[in-house]
Amino acid sequence: MEAIMQTDFSVGKNETNKNLTSAEQGKLWATYMGNTMAVCVLSYMRHHVEDKEIQKVVENALSLAERFVKAVKEIFIRENYPIPKGFTEEDVNERAPRLFNDEFYLHYLKYTSKAGISIYGIAVSLMTRSDIRAFFTQCVDSTLKLINQVNELLIKKGFMAEPTYTPYPSKVDFIKKQSYLNGFFGDVRPLQALEITHLHDNLENNAISKAVLIGFSQVAQLDQVKAYFLRGKEITAKHYDILSKVLQKEELPSPPILDPLVTTSTFPPFSDKLMMAHKVDMFSMRTRTYGNALAFCARHDVSAKYGRLLLQVGDYVEDGANILIDHGWMEQPPQAVDREALAKV
Repeated sequence: MEAIMQTDFSVGKNETNKNLTSAEQGKLWATYMGNTMAVCVLSYMRHHVEDKEIQKVVENALSLAERFVKAVKEIFIRENYPIPKGFTEEDVNERAPRLFNDEFYLHYLKYTSKAGISIYGIAVSLMTRSDIRAFFTQCVDSTLKLINQVNELLIKKGFMAEPTYTPYPSKVDFIKKQSYLNGFFGDVRPLQALEITHLHDNLENNAISKAVLIGFSQVAQLDQVKAYFLRGKEITAKHYDILSKVLQKEELPSPPILDPLVTTSTFPPFSDKLMMAHKVDMFSMRTRTYGNALAFCARHDVSAKYGRLLLQVGDYVEDGANILIDHGWMEQPPQAVDREALAKV
């Protein structure tokens, strides 16, 4: 399995002499923060991985994250822009005992690659400077190659839970009655393909997130952080149960839980700061995946479930952000000028 794009990303010149827009600053900042975290996590995974094929994918992902960080840092230096602290070697102990089995590394990389594609893909359309747009285009291309490698290996090793098959339609048809939207009362139709797709995706995400939370709860140092992870584990278990029952009601399968892929280690490989930021990020992305599912859902009962789940995720993210702020762990993103504060000077 070949490495992804062996050469460093080419950071083009600023041909327009324009400053970075708010969108460019925000997306570059988020890319730097997310990938400094990824470097910490993946360097730890690389230290423990035993399966040679999985090791190659982990190394490719680590190399990709390192090159993303290097490219953004070059842009910031060129712009005389403050380089975020992000996450450093202080936040990881590569020699800590193994916390997850090799198989889990593939599921984890699938989850984080999906998040990366979402972040970078949206960025491309918002960038006005050609050099920044070119960088994020490379990010999308490289991350797509990575997730293809991950999926190919998941399939090869029999770890991939495929979305269920549905029969081909016999002909093209059109919806004739408003009852198509029913979910609570009256004639309730079977789930359509896009609804099944997003149920499967969100179940898969919850299974991965729950396994991470189990591992993090075992190794967290502060009681407040440990309690936060245990609460998150309960939330993901509840969400998994709610969404899986929607499929079970129609005799459709759900992706398996991944709890057995967590070891019994209680020695922390990561700082509480990194683990807290990681879980707040993962749950923040959950609002996007639930929102996407809601956008493609036409049955009222399933839509209502996503609405309730979104509220729970939002509360959890806010509580996590408060913990990060209380401990001085939350780095401030770029922001607009506070005109009221300036007026008081």
